[in-house]
Amino acid sequence: MQPESSGPEPSEPVPRSGIPRATTILLALAGATVAAFGIAAIQGIFTPVFLALVIIICVHPMRRWMQRHGVPRGIGTGTTIAAGFAVLIGLSVVLLAALAQFSALLPQYAPQLQQLGESIAQLLESAGFGSEQAQTVQQALTPGRIIEFITGLLGNITGMIGVLVIILTMLILMAVDGGRMAALLTHLQPHRPAMATAFSGFAVDVRRYTVATTILGAAQGLFNWLVLFLLQVPGAMAWGVLSFICSFIPNIGYFIAIIPPLVFGALSGGWPVVFAVIVIYGVINSVIQSIIQPKYIGNAVSLSETLTFVSVLFWAVILGPVGAILAVPLTLLVRTILLDSDPSKVWRRALTGDKKDIEAALKLEDDAIRARRARRRPDRPHRDGTQQE
Repeated sequence: MQPESSGPEPSEPVPRSGIPRATTILLALAGATVAAFGIAAIQGIFTPVFLALVIIICVHPMRRWMQRHGVPRGIGTGTTIAAGFAVLIGLSVVLLAALAQFSALLPQYAPQLQQLGESIAQLLESAGFGSEQAQTVQQALTPGRIIEFITGLLGNITGMIGVLVIILTMLILMAVDGGRMAALLTHLQPHRPAMATAFSGFAVDVRRYTVATTILGAAQGLFNWLVLFLLQVPGAMAWGVLSFICSFIPNIGYFIAIIPPLVFGALSGGWPVVFAVIVIYGVINSVIQSIIQPKYIGNAVSLSETLTFVSVLFWAVILGPVGAILAVPLTLLVRTILLDSDPSKVWRRALTGDKKDIEAALKLEDDAIRARRARRRPDRPHRDGTQQE
């Protein structure tokens, strides 16, 4: 007679590793740390290469459309290269024009900036901060320090030329290799179907996210530029471009984009302009981030809000400001490599924010909440005056 089981038996045995779980976790964290420091060490190469990859992924549908219509492979490759160059040149021209306007604007408002710095320093001293901290803030609000800060973010001219050369070279090489990508995935499908599906899904998710964010960010930047121009805020075009760039930074991009318009709005028009900028930027950000963007992007990235915010901070530390802009595609790549390409780990996508596997459980929770809310309601009388049971 067999003893009675104390609980349900698992449907299949769970494989156990010979290494303790704590050791496995520590080894994984150690490997992730080494990889992070390694990427940070080669960020001058890694960042432009990944940026070129994102651009090629976004323009790749042009090649597929041309192939479906019988266009030769060479013409498709040349068109892809030209489209990638056009995207990169367009972004560079807009960015340089905004920087030129910003650099020309700073000397004109040097006295106002100095007065603003003195006011902030006095406010800090009255709040109990030391004179050294207040003096540091005052010195930071000078045209020279601001230009030095912007230059530090972008790097020197030689570094920028080197980055552009890497991006342009990788655009050409990736466009050539992209002509064989469909055949490569077809070859990979029988041997590693999960890997082929994972990388195909990664390309689709990155393309959908980047294209939709670009279109919505451009619309947001144009609208902000128009509003700031009507409010006569100095440097309206520069702040519109900044708003477009910051639209790629989830959660915190809005707070970065609004700071310069607030400062120069206060210098030019006082508190009424500041209040108008806060209201208009807040409305635009709320509509695009909460209504329009989820509708067009949907659940493409399937990343939780917490993970998205942490990824922005993480990649900004590893790769600098460009890392914050590329945080979502980079996180999608990491998930593709570590989870999606391994069938035994796909279930862990739910931990990163994918709701597909837990929709049934979430629906049950919502039904239970509605049922409890219905039971707590007081009895409502019928129209004939009797109580509803």
